[in-house]
Amino acid sequence: MSTIQTWDPIAYAKNARFVSDLGSPVVELLAPQPGERILDLGCGDGVLTKKLVELGCEVVGVDSSGAQVEAARTLGLEAYVVNAEELAYREEFDAVFSNAALHWVKRADAMIERVHRALRPGGRFVAECGGHGCVAKIRTALVQALERRGIDGESRVPWYFPTPGDYATRLEHAGFRVNSIALIPRPTPLPGDIIGWLETFAGSFVAGLSGKEKNEYLQEVRAGLEAQLVNANGVWVADYVRLRFSATKE
Repeated sequence: MSTIQTWDPIAYAKNARFVSDLGSPVVELLAPQPGERILDLGCGDGVLTKKLVELGCEVVGVDSSGAQVEAARTLGLEAYVVNAEELAYREEFDAVFSNAALHWVKRADAMIERVHRALRPGGRFVAECGGHGCVAKIRTALVQALERRGIDGESRVPWYFPTPGDYATRLEHAGFRVNSIALIPRPTPLPGDIIGWLETFAGSFVAGLSGKEKNEYLQEVRAGLEAQLVNANGVWVADYVRLRFSATKE
């Protein structure tokens, strides 16, 4: 996952609680059964992980952020700091679950191979992440505002938003049978101003900018997005597109 992006659990809870709140559909696709051993890949602060535990599952959470893992542990969860491409488990889990994390993993093939290895034969890989076109307006505004400053904006993009065909091919190459995979447009109302979203998720774009430069940059991005993302009620609505899939280890 991105080495520039950092996570503050308090800010995440304030600006991004919708991430776990909107995770019910992918949990339903997982259809967890009591007693199953499940790996939550990119568990974040553990709010959604805890729901799997409450359903009677034995859950292990992993995340690249130490701060998020500590937040998950405060909920009484078993959680570890692990990069997705470096999973060391072997045939230990009935399912690997992930919500809103895989788009941070640019080395997707390495991660998928490790997920396949972590699953028992017949195990399930069920996930939802950003898909092709996700936050396209926000991404464009972030990149263009950097380029106006003489900075290569594209080199700062930390996300990988795949098409269903691209990801299905990667899954099948690793030995999965793809049961379902689809793009789902999901315009998402934000809990506050877009600045909160940018400060939470766009760390790689502001790396190296001074306090004054950072504020001016974010305000410029905000101004460019206001007419596109603020609805008639004055609510900021991010242009999310999700990729949701279920695959089985052959």
